[in-house]
Parts: sequence; C-alpha cells; structure tokens
Amino acid sequence: MTIPDYQSVMLPLLKFVADDREHSLREAIDSLAAEFSLTEAERTEMLPSGQQAIFNNRVGWARTYLKKAGLIESTRRGFFSITDRGRKVLFDAPARIDVSFLEQFEEFIQFRGIRRDKSHLAEVGADAADETPEESLESAYQKLREGLASEILQTTKKCSPAFFEQLVVDLLVKMGYGGSRREAGQALGKSGDGGIDGIIKEDKLGLDIIYIQAKRWDGTVGRPEVQKFAGALQGQRARKGIFMTTSAFTKEATDYAAFIDSKIILIDGVRLSELMIDHGVGVTTQTVYEIKKIDSDYFTEG
Repeated sequence: MTIPDYQSVMLPLLKFVADDREHSLREAIDSLAAEFSLTEAERTEMLPSGQQAIFNNRVGWARTYLKKAGLIESTRRGFFSITDRGRKVLFDAPARIDVSFLEQFEEFIQFRGIRRDKSHLAEVGADAADETPEESLESAYQKLREGLASEILQTTKKCSPAFFEQLVVDLLVKMGYGGSRREAGQALGKSGDGGIDGIIKEDKLGLDIIYIQAKRWDGTVGRPEVQKFAGALQGQRARKGIFMTTSAFTKEATDYAAFIDSKIILIDGVRLSELMIDHGVGVTTQTVYEIKKIDSDYFTEG
C-alpha cells in the first residue's frame, strides 16, 4: 500500500465526518490511516524537509479543499464537521471527490482563482502529480538542490588537490570540528605520512584528533586506498579518520571500512556536495522564501 494522494483522501474524509459530529484533524488522520491500512512506516514517512508527515499533510490539504468547497466547516478551533452541502454530495454517492469535482462550487472556483493568480506554476504542478502545495514546493526545491549539488561536484573536481584539501577543512570547521579555521589550517600536511592529508581536532577543546584523507579523484576509490589510510591511522595510534573524495567508493571499500576496528567515515562526492550545501561552503544564498501559516492563538478571543 502506498500513501494515498490528497485527492484520494477527500471522499473518505467527507464520509468520516458524515456522523454529524465535530472531529479534530488528528482524529481524521488516525481514522483514515486505519482505513487505508497504512503501516507505521507509511504513517511516519516525512516530507523532504522533515517538518511534517506526508500523510498528515495530505489529509490536512484534503480538509482545506473540502472546506473551501463548502462541504465541511470549522466548528471551533481545531475542529470541523460536515455541512448540508456535504451531506447532499454524499447522498448523490460520487465515485470520487477530486479537484475537478469540487470546481462545480463557486466558492472553490474563487479560491482556485486567487491561487492561480498568485502561484499558477505551483498549482499546476500540484494537480498534475496529485501533490499538495508543500509537496510541489519541496519537489521543486529538491530539483534545484540536486542541480546545485551536481554543479558543486563538477566544479570541485576541477580544483587543484591542494585547494580540495583546504575545502575539506573548511567544511569540517563549519560542521563544528577543529576549533578555529586558522588552527585547523595549520594541521594540514604536518603528519608527514603519505596516507594522511591532514589532522583536525574533534572538538574545540581538542579532546581527540581526527585524521583526514582528501582525494580529488574521478576514478572510484577502492579498498586498497582505504586500507592504506587505515594503516596510516594505526601508525599514528589514531582511532578516527575521515576519507573524503569527489568520486565514489567501491563496495569492497565500504565493507572494509565497516569491518575494521578504526572508525573511518567515508564521504563520497554526492555526500560531500550535500554537506557543502547544508553548511554553506562554496555556496551563497540567492533567494529566501518564507512559508507562513495562520496563527490560531492570535484569533482566539478570550
């Protein structure tokens, strides 16, 4: 069973409130999840942003659309119930309630007209893929992010090995390692071991040291390279290392790193570019969009 899209949720949601009682969104979510036989994993699967469960988001938007069409109404803060129009719709026993069905109601057309004027592209994308507006927005964001990550990786591969080593340290410092950028930079190239490109403090107090290997490669990194790095760690009596590359690791390399006693984290080019985006290394903010929602507390009359 896959998570139903928000349009598939509309009719079951209307039927759920057909008992003429008021219900909360949480009650609706729980009931519909059981009706669709969703597993716990499906119920808790999150939007890419991690801010909300996908199914909760879809039920929420199904409620919004039914409300805009006048099939349900708010009774008090956080609760809603069916309207006379909603009862009539159910009496006619439609096979499905979706956006096209709701466009028979003038209130819904007006609602859609306002949204088309302000965000036509997002609306078309949401309807075409049965996505909620949040899902459509996040899908677009993920495409932009993937494109940026690819551009970062291609650009990084053209940099010199020395610059790539500096980039790795910049990233680790932004992630909270190594104290200051100056202290971290002084550690580069000081080990004198061919299998180690630099060292960095694990924390600002320097309670432990992490050894770094940075490979600006196009070819796949295999087990021999990781094994060489592990040997260099043992020579330093080190327990922790980070191996970053612009390419990828073979399965033998990842299996080896997981098997040995030393803790070696392997970061390939894809993960590297994602971390650079997350921590603002080599990227700059172009535009910021704020997504706001209504403050229910403000409208609560005491």
